[in-house]
Amino acid sequence: MALTGRTALLAALGSIPVGLFAPSWTGILAVEAPLSLAILCDYALAAPVQKLQFTRSGDTSVRLGDGAEVQLTVTNPSRRPLRAQLRDAWPPSSWQAGTEQAASRHTLTVPAGERRRLTTLLRPTRRGDRRADRVTVRSVGPLGLAARQGNHQVPWTVRVLPPFTSRKHLPSRLARLRELDGRTSVLTRGEGTEFDSLRSYVPGDDTRSIDWRATARQSAVAVRTWRPERDRHILVVLDTGRTSAGRVGDIPRLDASMDATLLLAALASRAGDRVDLLAYDRRIRAQAARRSGGDVLPALVAAMATLEPELVETDARGLTSAVLRNARRGSLVVLLTTLDAAAIEEGLLPVLPQLTQRHTVVVASVADPHVEEMAGGRGTVDAVYEAAAGSQAQAGRRRTAEQLQRYGVTVVDATPEKLAPALADAYLALKAAGRL
Repeated sequence: MALTGRTALLAALGSIPVGLFAPSWTGILAVEAPLSLAILCDYALAAPVQKLQFTRSGDTSVRLGDGAEVQLTVTNPSRRPLRAQLRDAWPPSSWQAGTEQAASRHTLTVPAGERRRLTTLLRPTRRGDRRADRVTVRSVGPLGLAARQGNHQVPWTVRVLPPFTSRKHLPSRLARLRELDGRTSVLTRGEGTEFDSLRSYVPGDDTRSIDWRATARQSAVAVRTWRPERDRHILVVLDTGRTSAGRVGDIPRLDASMDATLLLAALASRAGDRVDLLAYDRRIRAQAARRSGGDVLPALVAAMATLEPELVETDARGLTSAVLRNARRGSLVVLLTTLDAAAIEEGLLPVLPQLTQRHTVVVASVADPHVEEMAGGRGTVDAVYEAAAGSQAQAGRRRTAEQLQRYGVTVVDATPEKLAPALADAYLALKAAGRL
């Protein structure tokens, strides 16, 4: 049984005449006995809670930052009308801070034998699966003095997907890709590219591209045109170790890496390449393979939705072995990890030659924009010390990048907002150079 505010108000009002005219147990009993009887009658007349029936419908997935609507249908099979307050409980991260109470609580009236539908609007603040907890119903009697209360388990899961905020950079990169494909400009010649067609010689063309057999069959000099190779294999490796848990700005490093992965996958799939995903720290946490065309992004998003950083040191040797097992020779391996000197020098550098001998390797890392702000600070003693610390951190990352570049690795080091377009540019540069 639950008592309402109306009951407390009536009890308080009843205590006034008792205190003024009959301050005794008899006066208290004369006022409170009828109130207690009314409470018991009200409780008995309230619609039963345990007989209520619930079903759910609505969204099962939503991108982080968007809203999801989940409908809850309440059926009242009893002969009494239901006047109730209902709480649809979900994990706290299902709403923005401070909005949970307004979004999860509902007031409803369901006549006997009828049903009503309620809508709960979720705005998740974290990726992953959000599972409904319980539905708590407080059925109030006709007098509004007492209520029956009970809980029901009504399972439902909403999967929160990565947001793909870098989608805005895709049109400009697709335009550059069309240039490489020769749709808007003359096709180029380079090592490791595919023959496309013949065209007339233009002064300035490389004489090595002249097709002498075709020239002999016609009156004009013909040259071969080339386009970047298609159906290349790209393996994106997400480091989910402890360094990926660090927050840069408002998001974890892992989330920024995921956003860069989605832009690269969208661009590469349009280029006709095949993109696979591998998430690893000490074991494989997620994997998406053998996807092409329009299936690439949905598969990657589904694989990354439930990924969370693990507070363990990444096993570089195990990661290398997993890459060699999943990538055929001549693939592009994109490793999204940290550029911290200790993690690279002790973990990745000793095993890096095994990768660079068989594959083209790109290492991408999320830089902290606060470090750049610190390095540019001046004016006060504290700002000068912060600038020295920021410059030292930047110099350390540059030295680590130079060590990787000596092995032939392409290094992309950018802030969360710039990482995705910078990685896409690196991919296009490898395409243009004929290295992919």
